[in-house]
Amino acid sequence: MRKGWNVGSFLFKFRSIQSSISVVFSCLILFLIVITSYISYHLSADAVEMNSKHYISEIVKQVNINLQSYITNMEDISLLASTNKDVKYYITGTSFISDEERRPYEKRISDLFQSILITRKDIASIMVFGYNNRFVSDRRITSLNLNANFEEQPWYKNAKAEGGRSVISAPHVQNMIQNEYRWVVSLSRELKSADGITGEGIFLVDLNLSVINEICNQINLGKRGYVFIVDKDGSIVYHPQQKLINSNLKTEMIDQVKQSGSGSFTTGEGNKKRMYTIQETHFGWKIVGVAYANELIANQYQINVSYFLWTILALVIALCLSFYLSRHLSQPIKQLQRNMKLVEKGDFTIRSDFQSKNEIGQLSHTFTIMVGRIRDLMNQIIQNEESKRQSEMKLLEAQINPHFLYNTLDSIIWMAERKKHDEVVLMTSSLAKLFRAIIHKNNETVPVRVEIEHITNYLQIQTMRYQDKLDFRIDVDPGILDVHIPKIILQPIVENAIYHGIKNSLELGQVTITGTEEGETIVFVVADNGVGMEPEKLEQILKSRDGIVKGIGVSNVNERIQLFGSEFGLSYKSEKWVGTEVRIVLPKCLQKGADHAP
Repeated sequence: MRKGWNVGSFLFKFRSIQSSISVVFSCLILFLIVITSYISYHLSADAVEMNSKHYISEIVKQVNINLQSYITNMEDISLLASTNKDVKYYITGTSFISDEERRPYEKRISDLFQSILITRKDIASIMVFGYNNRFVSDRRITSLNLNANFEEQPWYKNAKAEGGRSVISAPHVQNMIQNEYRWVVSLSRELKSADGITGEGIFLVDLNLSVINEICNQINLGKRGYVFIVDKDGSIVYHPQQKLINSNLKTEMIDQVKQSGSGSFTTGEGNKKRMYTIQETHFGWKIVGVAYANELIANQYQINVSYFLWTILALVIALCLSFYLSRHLSQPIKQLQRNMKLVEKGDFTIRSDFQSKNEIGQLSHTFTIMVGRIRDLMNQIIQNEESKRQSEMKLLEAQINPHFLYNTLDSIIWMAERKKHDEVVLMTSSLAKLFRAIIHKNNETVPVRVEIEHITNYLQIQTMRYQDKLDFRIDVDPGILDVHIPKIILQPIVENAIYHGIKNSLELGQVTITGTEEGETIVFVVADNGVGMEPEKLEQILKSRDGIVKGIGVSNVNERIQLFGSEFGLSYKSEKWVGTEVRIVLPKCLQKGADHAP
């Protein structure tokens, strides 16, 4: 079964705790930075979009205010005309009979309308159509287009139907005046009699679309945003791309605009995503602002680059901070690790003194206490071993075989009774020198010449005791006589050779001691021609601890020598009825007064 991935297995790949901490910190900080940047960007984008919606809504409201103010002014003009006594008298019944009587009134009305046009460049024309078939306009000489029936015009019918309220028409070509064809929006209303019930005619004001163009063209809703106007029937009153609309190359959400009140809705996706902001007017028009979503944030590219650069900067700072923190946290652990390696190599003087009171500081304090206790235990063990070694040394020095001493004294008495004064002096002198060497307390090492002198005295005593049954030969390289070696290492070996080898032999016993220098070592060979050992006993000796027979003092000698290294010590070769050879390997680098410790 496949094992699931986990953080522990991932971090296990890093051998350093600092790397693990750095990776964890970096991943965590990177995750937080990415999430924070993502959320911040979208929150900022949403905030900008909301502000943009509010801004567009305010702009559309301002357009609405301007248009409504404009239309209100036109309505005021219509009220001025409807309350003008000349206009009212002119279109009332059959007040005039002849043209001469009518012309002064026409002139005054035309002058009034012209004075209005002089102050308002946005008005294309002002006309009054009486129900009594009388007509007057801002032009003194006006010829109506005979091919156009004003009673069939939408602005005429709608105004008559509204009964005195203003009517705004859709954009159209005004063709009522002969040879004039202007693209206008018409404001028309029915003029009432004094009682306010009877209609007397239709007042018409044609508005130039250029004014609406000027109002709407000043609106900036991004590079592609714009404002358009529709009437209550959904017909477009104004659109900056009217030609594309007419040729069906561009479409607008007219149906949704008609169904929506003042507010906003969004359509499309991606770069084609558009936001429609609608504002209703009191005269039935709807002003619609269209903005592209990707242009609501004017400096979107700069914002993206800014967010990216700030993210990179924050990431670099975070990585540096994580590296610093991981190093700061792992430094005490690394120091503790180095101290442990030094302790592993045998340095027990190390102290880990961290002042921190956290877990690492407590671990360091415990480690220091542990190393101190180990050091104390080792010192105690060393002292115990030193005391033991000195005790063994003293025991070895004091180890005089009672039989050897008794036999030696008995031999001295026997030689004194037979008047062998020279032999008595020689044996007594040798015994005295032997005792003096054994009880010497100054140093644990002695020159080779002292050790040879000691073994010579011992062999002389044994030779005089055994008379013709023992002989010895000592051959030592003069170049090693001043080299220091542990004292009393030859006597136990020679003693074993005499008592376990030669004593039981029927032939003359021969003990040979040689000493040579081999590289950086001193080698002594003690050989005898005694009874030797059987192969089984020799194999047992070779397989036993250190390969040393447990004779008197022999084990002590081997252990003392091996304190200088496992490559030093004793080795045996023996053959039954032929003899035994003991090889003693010692270091050559000992100095006078040196301790046994390497």
